[in-house]
Amino acid sequence: MRRLVPLILMVALMPAMADAADDGDRKFFDAAFDATVARYHLPGLALGVIEDGKVVYARAEGERIVGSGQRIDTQTLFKIASNSKAMTAALLARLVDQGKLKWDDPVIKYLPDFQMHDPWVTRNMQVRDLLIHNSGLPAGAGDLMLWPDPNLFTRADVIHGLRYLKPVYSFRSRYAYDNTLYIVAGEVAAKAGGAPYEALLRREVFHPLGLQRCRIGAWNRDAVGNVAQPHARNDGHNVPVRQDDAEIPEVPMAAAGGVRCSLDDMLKWASMWLDPQHIGLVDGKPWLSDVQRRAAWAPQTIMPVSSLMREWDNSHMFAYGYGWRMTDVDGVWKVSHTGTLAGMYSALTLLPDKRTGFVILINGDADDARTVLNQTLVKHITAPLLGKTVTDYADALDVLAAKAAASAKPAKEEPQHRLATRDDRAIIPGRYRDPWLGDAMICPDGDGLRFTAVKSPKMSGRLYIAGKRPMVHWDDPTLDVDAWLDFANGKGSTSLKMSKLDPQGDFSSDYEDLAFQRVAKCPAQPPMARAMHER
Repeated sequence: MRRLVPLILMVALMPAMADAADDGDRKFFDAAFDATVARYHLPGLALGVIEDGKVVYARAEGERIVGSGQRIDTQTLFKIASNSKAMTAALLARLVDQGKLKWDDPVIKYLPDFQMHDPWVTRNMQVRDLLIHNSGLPAGAGDLMLWPDPNLFTRADVIHGLRYLKPVYSFRSRYAYDNTLYIVAGEVAAKAGGAPYEALLRREVFHPLGLQRCRIGAWNRDAVGNVAQPHARNDGHNVPVRQDDAEIPEVPMAAAGGVRCSLDDMLKWASMWLDPQHIGLVDGKPWLSDVQRRAAWAPQTIMPVSSLMREWDNSHMFAYGYGWRMTDVDGVWKVSHTGTLAGMYSALTLLPDKRTGFVILINGDADDARTVLNQTLVKHITAPLLGKTVTDYADALDVLAAKAAASAKPAKEEPQHRLATRDDRAIIPGRYRDPWLGDAMICPDGDGLRFTAVKSPKMSGRLYIAGKRPMVHWDDPTLDVDAWLDFANGKGSTSLKMSKLDPQGDFSSDYEDLAFQRVAKCPAQPPMARAMHER
């Protein structure tokens, strides 16, 4: 361990030692930064740029919590969300380098109790399949075991629940994004590496690369300090949502999206990929072998090239590797990923042949902001003569949104909503059970009724009637996809199906994969509570 200390310190100091961008580039980056914050009213933004393998720009502005006066800087921790996937994949690659596992090993070699819905898939799923979104499951299948967080699910619960999730495609036939199989990947790493996932990630990734501020697992917010909190837009203002408690717990989704890092640490991580012969050396050798670096960036699952990618970037291919997306932009190879959690957005984009990369971290609702800023930065390298700006791409997105709205089918007049009551016969109260989400209570709450998932307490909301159909409206404003509730009486049993009010809503709200059965009546209310309700 002592031999690593000088190297770690050298890497840790890398951003401070980096060359500054020339005046023209710095003005461009500053203009893009300022235009993005102004256009999208961001609570906080951190942006880093690597050119020719050197960090040339690192800027962070805004507040960790709006109105707090706590300023964001390049050491502020952000949730990097799905950018964690590349770290999980790299951890597995390290174990492959060490001879502790192989990419084509069957998953059941390490996790004998692992099961998918199809026994053939169970037997044939390899370690590599866990990372490349080709399982046959629908997009986001099982995500309700991961989010909203924190919840009471364990990784063992998530892995056990996979056997109940029905595929909609054949195995290895096509791409559909998933998170749950990354949880399996983290547990495979733990089994092969002989330590819990969090300990392995610290040992094999954070420590040797000098990612001193990155956090995974349980930690104390105030002891670590300088932690950005997520925000949502509400009535034109940024409002903190899902703020951390003082004790940040372990979460089941760690391997899929649970890492937090600072801008400085993300620039070290990016620099290692762009300049492996000089950055992140351990005992004078690259942290990851050339074989495993090539494996990480080898196209594994083909993804569709959108019309926007063709129009904006002249892209011809799009694929997923081991925790990375790959495409061509104006003839330049691009390797990237994004990360999205409620109120937190990240992006890491590398142009390996140019030894150039960008890191974007935002603590607010920022889907379009991330898109236009990242696009502007990439074009500055791949097609500088076009002179594209944040305003150009932001205006283009607005035009596309307006066209989509104009061409959309006229929305059906939404039926009038009213609070459901215990007298509504369309609702059958009781305790319901789904094989993977577990139990949910649909029981009296004052004069109305409430849905609460027992193992996911944030999935709680009051029931309404829209027309003649029951629905649940979630209390948590970040759960922005409400659900229809469809009850049915069968032979001696009552079932419940759920579906999104907005069919185009976030795929992680995978209500359609649920199959509840009523297993008990609601518990009797205490006399005092009953008297209060009857007033």
